[in-house]
Amino acid sequence: MSGVIARPRSKMTDALRAIQAPVRERLEDVTTAMQDIVTSGLPMVEEVSRHLLGMRGKMFRPTLTLLSSDLEGQAEPRAISLAAVIELMHLATLVHDDSVDHSATRRGLPTVNSMFSHQVSVIMGDYLYSRALRALVAIRDFDVLRVVTDVSNELSMGEMRQLAAIDALNFGEPEYELLIRAKTASLISAACESGALCGAARFRDAMARYGDRLGMAFQVVDDILDYTEDESVTGKPSGNDLREHKVTLPLIAALPSMSAAARRRVDELFASDEPSDAAIQDVMAIVADAGGIDYARRRGEQYADEAEAALRAVPDSPARAALVDAIGYVTDRRW
Repeated sequence: MSGVIARPRSKMTDALRAIQAPVRERLEDVTTAMQDIVTSGLPMVEEVSRHLLGMRGKMFRPTLTLLSSDLEGQAEPRAISLAAVIELMHLATLVHDDSVDHSATRRGLPTVNSMFSHQVSVIMGDYLYSRALRALVAIRDFDVLRVVTDVSNELSMGEMRQLAAIDALNFGEPEYELLIRAKTASLISAACESGALCGAARFRDAMARYGDRLGMAFQVVDDILDYTEDESVTGKPSGNDLREHKVTLPLIAALPSMSAAARRRVDELFASDEPSDAAIQDVMAIVADAGGIDYARRRGEQYADEAEAALRAVPDSPARAALVDAIGYVTDRRW
């Protein structure tokens, strides 16, 4: 998967549609299942739920769940409910993230905390988790329950790891890997492993590894895009990680190669409660010049290669082909 070339966004959309083609009809059923799961009858909950479901993303994680369940052409109906649970858990993490970060927009739409309040945002994230887990219990499969509930703990631990990083600029690559595995890769791995348990259980270990490596690549690419693309591509302002004093792989890799003057400018940015746009742009350029983005690209490609290797245990099928294409989709998102 090395040597990827950025494609225009319209081609990226076409690529995702091709990946989703084998499960397109069932993805529509997943959307319906999500609506059914969050229905409460309480007006405020209904209003916030409509807003959240309206701002849901590309349904990438449910797509992986359904494809993983279909590796032997024997996907079970419960895979629909499982895929809905996975996406609701993902939405819950975004709601909590936006509240913690005080983010005003996501995917071009107002966040729950900016549209309603931080209190509503926290409670709504908890509500999504609880409804998702309730639906998960109804699937009546202990292995699936264990995989998905374990990841709910990992997601929380990931948030705590990030908050516990007091000296941000001493946050190294091993700590970064632990963080992104907990915050991103764990859910994508669970989407794939639990999906396999609903129709292709003998491949659960291969799919867990595939999802883990795909998730790691996914987050590395996201972190690169924060340095290289604008809001129209990422759904959030460029340089947002630096604005929020988050240290990601491009900066981690660049720090040892910086001049003393460049390092002082980085230190000044992290010492400022509200860094200016000019300071953020300055540090973004420093990171690029110091080779941080190039290093992160190489690491992302390595994770992608490992995801592809995990699929070698799986026989050819339309679902497997789509999962291979999903690797290219992840690594090719305009980096």
